Parts: sequence; C-alpha cells; structure tokens
Amino acid sequence: MTENNRSYGQGAKGEAAAPTAKKVSLLTRLRYNFDNSIAKSGTFVAYMLGALVIMSILVVFIKYALYAVPALYAGDKLPTPTFETFWGSFAALLGKGGEATWADRILGIISWAITITLAASITGFIVGAINRTFERLRKGKSPIVDSGHTLILGWSNRVFPILKELAIANENVRKPRVVIFSDKARDFMEDEIESRAEGLGKLKVVTRTGDPTNPADLKRTNIAGAKSIIILDENEAGDATIVSTVLAVKSVNANASTRIIAEVDDVNTAEALETATHGRVISVRSHDVIARVTAQASRQPGLAAVTLDLLDFDGDEIYFSNVPALAGKTYADAILAFNTASVIGIVDDKGVAHLNPKQSTKLTDSTRIIAIAEDDDKLVYTGVREDIATKKITATKPPTAKPEHLLVIGWSSMGRSVVSELAAFLPKGSSVHIVAQSKFVAAAEMTDLTFGDIKVTHASVSGDIDELIAAASAKKYNEVIILGYRNAISESEADAQTMLTMLQMNQLFAADGNGVEPTRLVAEILDSRKAELARVAAADDLVVSDNLAALLIAQVSENPALAPIFEDLFDAEGASINVCPVEQYLPIGAEVEFAELVAVARAHGESAIGYRVMANAPGDAASGVQLNPPKTTRFKLAPGDALVVISDLK
Repeated sequence: MTENNRSYGQGAKGEAAAPTAKKVSLLTRLRYNFDNSIAKSGTFVAYMLGALVIMSILVVFIKYALYAVPALYAGDKLPTPTFETFWGSFAALLGKGGEATWADRILGIISWAITITLAASITGFIVGAINRTFERLRKGKSPIVDSGHTLILGWSNRVFPILKELAIANENVRKPRVVIFSDKARDFMEDEIESRAEGLGKLKVVTRTGDPTNPADLKRTNIAGAKSIIILDENEAGDATIVSTVLAVKSVNANASTRIIAEVDDVNTAEALETATHGRVISVRSHDVIARVTAQASRQPGLAAVTLDLLDFDGDEIYFSNVPALAGKTYADAILAFNTASVIGIVDDKGVAHLNPKQSTKLTDSTRIIAIAEDDDKLVYTGVREDIATKKITATKPPTAKPEHLLVIGWSSMGRSVVSELAAFLPKGSSVHIVAQSKFVAAAEMTDLTFGDIKVTHASVSGDIDELIAAASAKKYNEVIILGYRNAISESEADAQTMLTMLQMNQLFAADGNGVEPTRLVAEILDSRKAELARVAAADDLVVSDNLAALLIAQVSENPALAPIFEDLFDAEGASINVCPVEQYLPIGAEVEFAELVAVARAHGESAIGYRVMANAPGDAASGVQLNPPKTTRFKLAPGDALVVISDLK
C-alpha cells in the first residue's frame, strides 16, 4: 500500500502537509512594490513625472512612425531626432512652449508645478465642499419645510402598509406628503421604501435621520405644520421609547390641535398618556388588536376578511352623519333607513360613541349616525322600510355551544393575549393545548398558563416533525392556531417556521381525511411580504400582524373620531364583530332580501353589516364575504352561509 503524503507533526492527526511556497514572478513583485509605494507621500508625484517622460518619448517615436512611411515613399530624408525634438514633445504635454534656454525650461517646469498645484488644491477644496454637502443631504439632516404633512416618528415593518394606506386615503389631496423621521440611515429608509412600498401614486415620502426622543432633532421636522403625528413602536421591549418621544413632541410643539397617534403595548401606559395629554395622544394597542382578531378568526370563518375590509381605505369604510329625518325615531328604525349603508351605532348629544346600542334608543336632532358605506355620499337616508320593520319577528334561541378543543403551535408574548381572548368565548369544558419548540421558548415562559375555566396544557418539542404530528394527532381538534416565534428569532425566520408548520399540518389533515368536520387552520404571519407565500401553504384564515396594526394606525391618523369606534370593536368588552351561521336567523333554503336579515338580526339585538356566501368561496370559508350589500340584495340561504353582525360579547 502506498503511503499518502500527510504530516503528523502538528495539529490533528491526518492533517494534510503544508503547501510549498511558490516562486514569485517579476511582474507580481513589481506590482506588489507599486501597491505598497503608491500610498507614500511624494511617490505618486514621482510616478507621474516618470510617466510624463515615458509618454513624451512615445509621442516622439509615434510622430516619426506616422511620418516615416510617406517620407520614405517620396524619397525624402527624415530629420535626425535630437534632445530638442524630445523637449518639444515633453513641453507640449505640460502645456508649455518650446523654451530656448535651460533657464526658461526650468522656470517653465516650476511654473507648471505651481499652477497645477494651485489648480488641484482649489479643485480639491471645491469638490470636497460639494461632497460634504451631498453627504450631509444624504444623511437626512436638513430641516423640513413642508406643512400639512403626516409625520411618522420611528421605524418598523408597519411603515410600508401605512404608506400604502395613506396613499389611497389621500388620492384626492393635491400634494400629499409623509415625513418619516427615525434613527435609521436615510439611504436605508429610501431603499426599503422603494422595494417594499411601491405604487404610492402621487404621495411624496420624505425621509430624515435623527433621534425622535431628542427635542433638538425634532425641531427639524416642522411638527407645528404637521396635520398628524404617528409614533411607531419599534420593538416589544416596552413603551419607554414611546413615552420619551411623546414628551419630546410636547416640548417642541405645545399645539393641542395636532393629533398624536402612539402605538403602545401596555394598557396602563396608554391610559396614562391619554390622560396626561388631555386626549391629545390617541393610543393604539396594536398588540391587543392582533391578538383579538387572531383569536376570533380561529372560531369565526371570514372574520379576518371582514376586519381587513373595515380597516383599509379600499372598499367600505366607517362614516359619521347627522340625519335630521331620524329625529324622534329609534335606533331600530335607523338600521332599516339606509339602502346603501349599514348602521352600526350612534354618537349621542354629548359626543359619546355607542356601537350597537339598545334598539329602543331614541334619536335627536343632534344625534349622529355611525355607518359603514362605500363613500360618504352613499350614506343617504332612504326611509324606514316599514314593510319589513312592521313584520313580527321572534328571536330564535341560539344553539347550545359544545366544548371546543384547540391546538396552539408556537408561542410568544402574543400567545398569552390570544389564549386570554379565546377564553372569553370558548364554551365550558373547552381546552387549549400549546406546543412550542424548546429552542425558541424557555420553560419559564410556559408557566402560569391559567385562563379562566379553560383547561390549558403545554408541551415542549425539539421541532422534529414526528413530535409535532404526534401532538396534533393526540386529539381531534376543532382549530389549530399557528403563532410566530416573534421574541426568539427574526420575523423572516419566524414566518418561515410558521409556513413550514402549515405545510406539515395540511399534510397531516390530508393523510387522515380530516374528519367529518374539518379542523380549521389559522396562522399568524408577521411580515406582510410573506402573505402570498403563506396562502400558497394554505390556511383557512390568515392574520397578517404588521398589516393589521398598520391599517388601524392609518385610519386613526386620518380620522381620530374613529379611535373610540375601533377601541370598542377590538377591546375585550362591549360590542364586537361576529360571523354567525345564517341558520341561527332564518331556515336554510329561504330566499330573502338582505333587509329581512337585518330585521331578524335587529330582533336579536344585533346590527347586521354583511353576509358570507359559502358558494362564492368553495373550500375557503375565510372569503366570500360581502360587506354592506344593498338592502335590496336577495340571498338564497345555503349551508355554510353566515351573517356578519355587530353584537355584544358572546
């Protein structure tokens, strides 16, 4: 056996022998010496003078070569090259004439050197000043002179959907402006906006770099001229930065008319900010909104789609209107008085908003109607539908809810909020089982999982697919909720993990047939850019966290009056959006107008705002929702259809 060439003298046994040094070529050595010497002071000048000498010699030879052929062909004798010939070429390269004496030649070179030095110095100074100016501009340190702009303080993924929504909301504005002021580099912000917020139309986005908590920096943003200020929560580390930014804004601009929308995590901090600023700060607890929608989407197919439709500026929105014709009538009358709008509440004489008030509530001249409509000009009083309003309708008793069993895969700070929201809705005897990967979730985070009367269990897994399948197969679950590991890894990694789990669950459901009543799969995606990929992975409902929070922030920044409306819809008490099976209202197979469904819901103490047609979305209960159809629209009730209502917590 031939012994291989290995060295056992150093390092691990079996280490390959050290490579032998190769001989360095002359060209490589010359280039190496040139690279080393070029950085030394004065060396560059010497190289340039040498290059001039060589170039002047080449010019002489080229000149003679160009004239040699025709001269020899004509039989002429070429003049003999002399030093004077060389000097003429050299002086021409320097831009000098053919000096006659050596004194003139030396003075000419000195004059050239002085001239070129002064010209280079002045040029270098001017170029340096220009470069410094452009560098300062690129850093985003210049002041803002725009007014009537929306000012965004801070940076997060929610910037991009906020910009898209503001672009839609301000389509009719002549010169809409948004200024983003954060501690990120301007180049970074510009590149991110260009790649992730395309299609902004005529909305102009201006970026500036600085510290939003520093009043001196904030003075550059023209806060006094801003129509609204949005303060973004950049992380989940707490609300300290938000509070500091609010104080900095108040120190720079005490104008109480400029509304401030602050994204806050803690409910106590939100209340304190609103109280201390006398209502100037409107707190948006996006964390709670995301948790509530995620929880409700797992139980009510189509609710996520309804929520997004209400929050974005496309399609139907919430409007306020004073309707004198309704004075003296009741809220029950108002519900059936608009053909192209869906009434959801009122603003009373004291300016307090009430969603889905008692049907017997009397309206006055100053009462304003809160309604969902395609546009404000669609909120037109068409008269109370007496033909339907006078029908005697007996409210049916909803069926007794059966215990439900839910599986939660993945865990983060959002998990506790989601399960807490679910606990308020789940029937007695229900259970929640939580499965989380031990490398992403510490054991301490899974302690004290007590949520009312709901039985909660948990298990840690390594991430092996067999463990996950075993956990999902242990019981017949009604819903599976997949949450992102938002506190342990990056958003991109968390979403990739979520989509992989979705594929695994769908594979499991396909393998076991998924039973007579299929298990619903609801997933949370943190980054809206991954939404399309997640839909390919297939989920019954998809909750896109940053998009949901951004839509809410954008709505409130454009119309602060909506803040208490969304607060009521998304808090844990009071009115909420519900998607209820249509058989709870009328028998399957009946053909009715939407107005009749509204009247039946009214008898249940609810405000109907839409309808979900299962036939329009086969196999996908999350879509097929028609929000605010005209009251004259006719439906034939079919299995799987549902009525979308605003009702008290159930």
